[in-house]
Amino acid sequence: MSRVTPEREAAFAVLRRTFERDEHTEAAFREEVESRGLSGRSRAQAQRLAYGAVQRRGSSDAIVASFVKKKGQRPVPAAAAALRLGVFELLFADATPDHAAVDQAVSLTRAAGADHAAGFVNALLRRTLRERDAVLTRLGDDSTPEKAAVAHSFPDWLAKLWWAELGPDRARALMAAANRPSERAVRVNTARLTPEEAIERFSGPDLELVPAEGEWPMAPAELLIARGSMAAVEEAARAGLLVAQSRGSAAVVEVLDPLPGERILDLCAGPGIKTGQIAARVGRMGNMVSVEPSESRAEDVAIQLQRLGFHHGLVVEADARESEILSGFQRVLVDAPCSDLGALSSRPDARWRKSPALIERVAGLQAEILDRAAGFLEVGGSLVYSTCTISERENSAQAIALAERQGLRIEDLGERAPHLADPHDSRFLQLMPDRDRTTGFFIARLLRD
Repeated sequence: MSRVTPEREAAFAVLRRTFERDEHTEAAFREEVESRGLSGRSRAQAQRLAYGAVQRRGSSDAIVASFVKKKGQRPVPAAAAALRLGVFELLFADATPDHAAVDQAVSLTRAAGADHAAGFVNALLRRTLRERDAVLTRLGDDSTPEKAAVAHSFPDWLAKLWWAELGPDRARALMAAANRPSERAVRVNTARLTPEEAIERFSGPDLELVPAEGEWPMAPAELLIARGSMAAVEEAARAGLLVAQSRGSAAVVEVLDPLPGERILDLCAGPGIKTGQIAARVGRMGNMVSVEPSESRAEDVAIQLQRLGFHHGLVVEADARESEILSGFQRVLVDAPCSDLGALSSRPDARWRKSPALIERVAGLQAEILDRAAGFLEVGGSLVYSTCTISERENSAQAIALAERQGLRIEDLGERAPHLADPHDSRFLQLMPDRDRTTGFFIARLLRD
């Protein structure tokens, strides 16, 4: 039995914790790499293997099932994890020698105490290797939602949803984008340094920071794209100089457009990424109230503001649907709980945790929060509703229903940015991960006349 690399050990452990113990991949990954002391390139490789194998579980399991003679027969858990990692390396990863992928998967199976399954893992991966071209050809067939679900490793229901709502081409493109690395963008804390100063200070041999590309509202001036090692970025984030934030997320506050000295209400504020962006815009003369029902997330908001050096925001731990909150705000942001279908590339296990029932559940919650939010808005004020999902039920249908119930006027954002217009109603924006290379945020702006 060959010695398994620490990177594969970590990835294997993350796979098992994700699918056997129902732990979140990101949290499991952090613990596994820290316990092994992995950093730099080793950490990056472990993440590529772990996240990729979790994302590609659907494709890998379908390939394994097609090779198993007895229908319904499933490999033992340790073998299943080794196969998911091995198939990912053989078919979807670069720069891994084939023999190493097979050998390491077999060794992982044995090291996990499943010697009896090692031969099965070895045989199945070698068959995958022999028939790789034919397997990849079969996976390339995404002519129906069901086949696309296997090809791009998605649950059937989600492939069908996007197929029906967006059409086959966009559905395929979104699924493919969800398997690519997520965007690495950072926002400069302009209260402490300028974007130009950040580029000069943090760029080096291992890291390049460049202005984010794209037209309004994709790229506020303080957004930068990070290329290379993120170690310096993470250190700068801990010091409150930079904040990891996608262009899609930053676009929400661009649409909110908070001005110096204004009264702003930020509902569903946790973990505080957009809150810090708002605080920088309103300045010390502004009156910003951030509301978050979760105690831990409310604490995250307070810590984020403190880290950035902002002390002019009030953080309230409360449920916006029930609590009494001051009214008369000039701008209200509702960045609502949602199904997160626009952020699948950065959350590897998210696609396996979602369901149609979740969409219905959060849609009801969104409607309740939005109705209360409208009551906090002064005449002449504006309400921005955003989600990081791609679902008509949670997005355009929700915004239209709110306008009708509360007598609000929908501002035509699509007229200002037609290339970002929502496919169901062009008055709204729907950022698409495949087209815009960022998180799939929906954004609506409604006015109280």
